[in-house]
Amino acid sequence: MSDAGAVSPKDRFITVYGRKPVLEALADPDLEVDKVVLADTVRGGGEREITAAARGRGVPVQRATAQRVKVLAGNGRHDQGVLADVVAPRMSPLEHFLSDLGTRRPASVLVLDAVTNPSNVGMILRSATAAGLDGVLLPRRGVPAIDPLVIKASAGVAFAAPVLRCATATEGVDLMHAAGFGVFGLDAGGDSLLEASLPSRVALVLGNETDGLTEDVRSRLDGILSLPMYGGVESLNVASAGAVAAYELLRRR
Repeated sequence: MSDAGAVSPKDRFITVYGRKPVLEALADPDLEVDKVVLADTVRGGGEREITAAARGRGVPVQRATAQRVKVLAGNGRHDQGVLADVVAPRMSPLEHFLSDLGTRRPASVLVLDAVTNPSNVGMILRSATAAGLDGVLLPRRGVPAIDPLVIKASAGVAFAAPVLRCATATEGVDLMHAAGFGVFGLDAGGDSLLEASLPSRVALVLGNETDGLTEDVRSRLDGILSLPMYGGVESLNVASAGAVAAYELLRRR
């Protein structure tokens, strides 16, 4: 890994919250849980069950105020006073990923630009991981955090997905351009993705479910590509389009 700067905990862990998701994470031997945080208001059977599960895995349990747990969880309604930080072994800051990539190695990446539905994010992570892509860029702003809804939609794959992080999709596009990527938006009206000539380093950007690509990102793209549509169908759901794009990138390898 490069020395591009300290790695934020948000770029190393996926935070799950709520009693059941935390207990499921602690019960899964394939997951490495870094720590559990319990609100000081959690007592009784709930406290005993969680602390016993954490102790059985050798996971430290920290206490915090209920407000602090809400802030850490990022969800004030469903945290139930408990969260766990789960190690995401393939999650990486985009700058580190690009540094590790070097100057010659080919790579294929999907970029989410203001995709807002957690189910879509989860399904895209699942498809991209299954297709063996090098990364899925989830900006910290404009895209949902990897929460229990995203994890459920990914069928648990989110923990092992090659997630790349940076502040915004715009920043991500600029960084990838500087690293020699061709960056193309996937939207209606472009040349067919199935027939386009693509560079060995390529990123395809998926836009918002309703409004498509944001103007800031669109202005930075090398072009617009589209999926051919027949039978009077105007478009695909963004998760479906992401799955097709992921496997087209795999096919080209």
